[in-house]
Parts: sequence; C-alpha cells; structure tokens
Amino acid sequence: MIGFWIAAAGLSAAVAALVLRGAARGLAPAGDDPAMAVHRRQLSEIDELAERGLLAEGELKAARAEAGRRLLAAADQSTAWPREGLGPRRVTVIAAAAAPLLALGLYVAVGAPGAPDQPFAKRVAEWKAGDPAMLDPPRIVAILEQAARGKDGANPELYRNLAIARMAGGDAVGAAEALRKAVRLAPQRADLWTALGEAFVTSEEGQVGADARTAFAQALERDPKNLSARYHLAKGEIADGKLETGLAGWRAVLADLAVDDPRRPVLAAEIDRTAQAGRLVDAAPQAAAAGEVTPDMIQGMVEGLAQRLAAAPDDPEGWVRLVRAYAVQGDAARRDAALKDASARFKDQPRVLAALRQAADTPPQNLNGR
Repeated sequence: MIGFWIAAAGLSAAVAALVLRGAARGLAPAGDDPAMAVHRRQLSEIDELAERGLLAEGELKAARAEAGRRLLAAADQSTAWPREGLGPRRVTVIAAAAAPLLALGLYVAVGAPGAPDQPFAKRVAEWKAGDPAMLDPPRIVAILEQAARGKDGANPELYRNLAIARMAGGDAVGAAEALRKAVRLAPQRADLWTALGEAFVTSEEGQVGADARTAFAQALERDPKNLSARYHLAKGEIADGKLETGLAGWRAVLADLAVDDPRRPVLAAEIDRTAQAGRLVDAAPQAAAAGEVTPDMIQGMVEGLAQRLAAAPDDPEGWVRLVRAYAVQGDAARRDAALKDASARFKDQPRVLAALRQAADTPPQNLNGR
C-alpha cells in the first residue's frame, strides 16, 4: 500500500509540474517581445557587416555567439511567469495543488484506504476452497494454472482439464498449448492426441490443418479405431478434393457408431449433403452427354453451389467443385474469379490450394450432348 501512495504522489507531482509549465507558457505576452526584436536586429546587422567585409572571421563568430546568447536569454524570459499580476499564477498553483488533495479526500470518504492488499494467490486459494459449481472458466483456469506451477505440474490429466477450461472460456489456442504439454508428458495416450487435434480444428475455425492432421495421425497410431481422428482425417481428404476417399472414411465411421449414438444421424446427414452437392456438379458433364440434364439445369446447379458458398464460404471442397465446374463449362472468367477468392481464403492450406489449381486445369467439355 505504501508503494501505491508513493507512486500516486509522484504522478500527481509530475502532472502538477506539467500544468504549471504549460500555464507559464500560456501567460507569455501576446505578440513579439520588443527585447527579442532588438536581439534579432543585432544578428541581422552583424550579418550585414560580415557581407560588406567589415568584420573579420574571428570577430564575426564572437559577435554572433554573444548576440545568440542574448537572444536565448530574452526568449527564456518571455516564457517565464510575469512579474506583474500574480493573480493568474496563484489561481493556477492553487488549482494544481487542490486537484490531488481533492482526489485524496474523495478516496478517504468513499474508498477503503485501510483495506489490506489481496494478492492474486490469496484470491485463487479462496476460489479453490469455495463451491466449484460457482466458478466460471477464467477462475477454474487460474486454479489449474496455479496447480501446474506446483507439485502437480507433471500430471498430464491436469493439463487436459486445463485445456477443457480454456476451451470453455473461448481460448482454443491456450487449450492447444495445454494439450501440447499433456502429450509430452503422456505421448502414448490417444485421447490426448485426439483432444489436441480437435483444439487445432477449433482454433482454425473448423478447418483440418497440418497440425491437426499430425495430431489425429498420432492418435490413430495408438488407437486405430479412434472415431474422432478418423472423422477429421476424412474431412481433410474431402477438403483436398478427394471426395470419394473422404466419403468412404465417413461411411466407415458411421458403420462403427452404435445404433443409438446421437452422432449417427448428424453424420449420416452430413454424408448425404456432401455427396449430393459434390456429385451434382462433378457428374453434370456426363449427365449432359447422356441427355439426362440440359445445359440450363447444369447452370442452375452451378449457380446454386455458388450461392451456397457466398452464404457459407468456409467450405474448401465446395470451392474446389465450383472451380472445376466453371472450368468444365469453359467459363474462364468465373473460374479465375472463384480460384482467386478461394486461394485468398485458404492461403494457409497448401493441400486445398493444390486441389484448387488441379480443378482449374480441368479441360472444358461439351455440355450440349452433341
């Protein structure tokens, strides 16, 4: 507490000094000071004498130095407090002194100057001793972080719980950091690798990036039946433009889910939606050649896909199909525009970029069925 008061007093003194300095400058007389005008004129006269050759080099330097010294002294005098009329100065000094005193009085009246300090460690201990059901994620994180700095710092389960708390608080990056420590402590635990991969997916807004794929691959090495790892790796295949490979992976996961598993209908719907969207566009040229659909119907499919991506653009496999569809139609302008937009959106995912370039290289086909 003493340190706080010392810091507050020092800050108040510094602010008061700045106020007084500014007030002193503000009280300088308006217009040009006659004394300063005289010294400026002397400098001009010295320069004239030097131009006419009436002053030697040494005399010129000495005269300029003396005239400059007098000019600076006059300038300092012009910004000083005026000798006459002490009223403004007194008002400014009183105001500068009264402000911190008034603030101190208000704090004594409505504050708690006698309250002891509350170190953060003490507050964490109080949270830990209280009802866990009343704690929010930040407080749980603080308790677990304190435990990690103590004797429990080598417990991988502690870091797993810390990751859960951070994720509940919206800190996916912090959750991934905690899980990195967990897998270093227990590298054979597939569940920790899976949780790490899921944290990466969350931090990357649902995209299965390189770090997530590595974590899921590590989980599969330790547990070949790991459903979450298989699902996300298959999703990555779909994002790379390998639609059938990814769908096969999802169907295998669906087959391993229990009949009453609540995830089963959700995954089944996702499989149907992805398969339908992909095949409508990919199979359009063959359907047109067989006379099953008209070019207008194909155009409607492509426009529908474009509209869906405009509303929900975080769909890399959808962008790959759209670029391929424009390439098949021979619409170079739209193909290049879609390729540019998708490449900018997924610039940090090299596999998606490669799939987009491959789709753009698809040769155009005759969609008139002739």
